[in-house]
Amino acid sequence: MRNPGSSVANAAALTDPQAAPHLQVEKQGDLAIIRLSGRWVIDHAQQLETLLGRAAVSILGRQESIRPSGVVLDAQTIAEIDLTGAALLETSARRLSAAGLRVQWQGEPPEQLRLVRQTLAREQQHDPAEPFSLDLVEPVRTIGRWVVERAHALLEALAMLGHLFAVFGRAFMSIRRLRLPALVRHIHETGIQAIPIVSLIAFLISVIVAYMGAQQLRRFGAEIFVVDLVTVGVLREMAVLLTAIIVAGRSGSAFAAEIGVMKLNEEVDALRAIGTDPVEVLVLPRVLGLVIALPLLTVVADTVGLTGGGLLCYWLLDISPAQYIARVQEAISPTTFWVGLIKAPVFAFLIAFVGTLRGMQVRDSSRELGRLTTAAVVESIFLVILADALFAVIFMELDL
Repeated sequence: MRNPGSSVANAAALTDPQAAPHLQVEKQGDLAIIRLSGRWVIDHAQQLETLLGRAAVSILGRQESIRPSGVVLDAQTIAEIDLTGAALLETSARRLSAAGLRVQWQGEPPEQLRLVRQTLAREQQHDPAEPFSLDLVEPVRTIGRWVVERAHALLEALAMLGHLFAVFGRAFMSIRRLRLPALVRHIHETGIQAIPIVSLIAFLISVIVAYMGAQQLRRFGAEIFVVDLVTVGVLREMAVLLTAIIVAGRSGSAFAAEIGVMKLNEEVDALRAIGTDPVEVLVLPRVLGLVIALPLLTVVADTVGLTGGGLLCYWLLDISPAQYIARVQEAISPTTFWVGLIKAPVFAFLIAFVGTLRGMQVRDSSRELGRLTTAAVVESIFLVILADALFAVIFMELDL
């Protein structure tokens, strides 16, 4: 039996249900059935609100004695629905439910309704009217997602490291696999071309350390120990650490960007297609080149740093070059220079490995390229500082 009030809803329906939304209210027993058809999309948003509003009035406007106990929404004949239509349906369903009616769907509800409900549920979870509500689900989910992502990243890094070592082994069995032209080019780009900036930074840092040390030690008449401060500080720590940080920002980012652009241009896939290992062609020369170049840059930084300290001592403390050289020889032990130099290959490997790894991880977009290039620099600098701290502990335990 049709509900007489259904004519109110039918009056707003257009002739063609495929071109416009259509709503019909029927009564079956103690249930009100709302049949939906047509296009429930944003183009008809105003008409949708009118239809749903009139349907709600026709159901809720009755006396309580004849009001239905529940409402059934039938959307099986809807031609098209978007998020706007789904949101209006969910709002109307919640209005009916708040009035005490049991709301259910005949058949499966529209898929768009699930996203609308999730959005509304999240808004309720972050309702500013409840500032003291404690929700532990989302933080735990976030932590779990972060742990899973870090685990996948670690496994990918270990796989890349194992592949690189395997390529190292094959390369040393055959000299052609070392690709000497590419190796020389990377030594030139990461080493020789970095000499000016490394020298400038080493000179300025040594001058700053010498000046600050002189200001403090002058109070005690111990200006001569400025030479010890500069010598030990430059040779053991500052030269290699600052050089590694500069190279990480300069060459580590270049490695990630170069390989990342090749990934975006599908050049890496082309190498695989012709039977060439991309790690052998792209990663190995960069890693070996930087492992060779960084110790040489460290020696340059040591020399320039000691020179800068000597110039400031001569200008500020009237210590002659002969006195400065003699004091340098007294201040250093046989292991002082090597303690700093032995760190350089380890720092170089970390920088090159992180840069090439991030470059090989680039996918799909230039935005991803920028993000991973930045990540390569940040992670390589962090690993360099972490490795330097570990070296400090090890050398302290070995009394070096």
